[in-house]
Amino acid sequence: MLRMKISALVFCLMNLFFWATAQQAHNPIIFADVPDMSMIRVGDTYYMSSTTMHMNPGVPIMKSKDLVNWTLVNYAYDRLGDQDELQLSDKKNAYGHGSWASSLRFHEGQYFVSTFSVNTGKTHIYRTHDIERGPWVSTEFKPMMHDHSLFFDQGKIYMIWGGGRINIAELLPDFSGIKAETQRVLIDDASLPAKPKEGKDGLPAEGSQLFKINGMYYLFNISWPAGGMRTVIVHRASQLEGPYEGKVVLQDQGVAQGGLIDMPGGQWYAYLFQDYGAVGRIPFLVPVKWEDGWPMLGIGGKVPATLDLPANKSLSPGIVNSDDFDRKAGQAALPLVWQWNHNPDSSLWSVTERSGFLRLRTGERTDDFLAARNTLTQRTTGPKCSASIALDVSKMKDGDFAGLSLLQKNYGLVGIRMEGNTRSLVMINAATGVPRELARIGVKQTRIFLKASCDFTNRRDRAQFFYSMDEQHWNTIGDELAMSYTIPHFMGYRFGIFNYASKAAGGYVDVDYFHMTTN
Repeated sequence: MLRMKISALVFCLMNLFFWATAQQAHNPIIFADVPDMSMIRVGDTYYMSSTTMHMNPGVPIMKSKDLVNWTLVNYAYDRLGDQDELQLSDKKNAYGHGSWASSLRFHEGQYFVSTFSVNTGKTHIYRTHDIERGPWVSTEFKPMMHDHSLFFDQGKIYMIWGGGRINIAELLPDFSGIKAETQRVLIDDASLPAKPKEGKDGLPAEGSQLFKINGMYYLFNISWPAGGMRTVIVHRASQLEGPYEGKVVLQDQGVAQGGLIDMPGGQWYAYLFQDYGAVGRIPFLVPVKWEDGWPMLGIGGKVPATLDLPANKSLSPGIVNSDDFDRKAGQAALPLVWQWNHNPDSSLWSVTERSGFLRLRTGERTDDFLAARNTLTQRTTGPKCSASIALDVSKMKDGDFAGLSLLQKNYGLVGIRMEGNTRSLVMINAATGVPRELARIGVKQTRIFLKASCDFTNRRDRAQFFYSMDEQHWNTIGDELAMSYTIPHFMGYRFGIFNYASKAAGGYVDVDYFHMTTN
């Protein structure tokens, strides 16, 4: 009897534990590619910007009421610039470039987003009174300021930026450039607190984010010591101009790069991210405890798996979502979950030409999937996800190729290729960096169903492609795609709907739906 009571008690305690942890948030807070976060709180609402580089629109803005569950509400720009690299023109591209780490701020009733670009060679600042609806006022100037932090203090506007050596400069009141003779070195070697005593330095301190808390200035940076891991370094000073003293405040699991956010109740967290293989760079929240005026991150110096915050909800529809392409009269836009690979040619796509469908027309000719314009993308998510499309290929022309992809340098895809009057279902695997056609099946019908499934569990990073002729019975095609995060693209894998011509423009496909599942 006693054994039965003990067993029952253990069972109840286990249920209580699992119930309690189910109600808690868990890390990562977003299991998808949302790197280089910058975060603010305005009242009881949090806003976050991130990096999507060569994708357009760019610099996504997300909103949350609890720091855990986020929804896309806007982008800072529709187009960063019109350089060939950003247009996928003249055999040039902006993979891995575009715009990088942004800085999000709220000051005197206005929201500010600043970023920089190697393609334009400029620093870009966007400001608005309504972060969720805009419009944005855009200002840009040279030079580009790497991984900068926009900072307002005592009536002046500053930028802090650099790698290893951190610089500071005052901006002109209209944000049109640097005020003359104000640039100077703020910290000569911000990497120093994490440097090994011997050996190579590794990645110098970058990713600057500056905060003023209780009269003290705190500068967050990331470094990657040789032979070590991504590390959070904080420098503090009682005056903006310094002098600064530095300290390592977190070194665990490579979770790093970000800054501080406080809650209305007084709790503090650090928002950071972790490199997690092919799915990309995924956000974490880490509790902060103040000790002797220093923000010390983690619990016992470790990143917790669970947090005393509301439980994570599905990333759909806030960050990713299905789309049936049904639009009310007069609605011609795409939901915010969608981004184009580089600047799109807006004359070549429509959700109104055929009601309930996305129409993708071919334009500039290419034989290279990565050079094809108007590939429409969404993030993949972990630990597992799948996406399927229904494709009407009746208006394709000789040389056209359309279908569903997993976009990265080492991509994979399944699609319909037209050669003369012959349609073939084709799977291409570019896991080695060289595209290889691994399957080809002749097809007669004009409505085809395609699917891609991803498994990022424990960084397994494998994907499989499927096809169906009746939307009920699915068949694998080709072999598994070994997904790999590559620096040339600097982005997690994305689902992509594509259509391009190798011979002549003018053909088109109609996409009936994009259905995504996450788990």
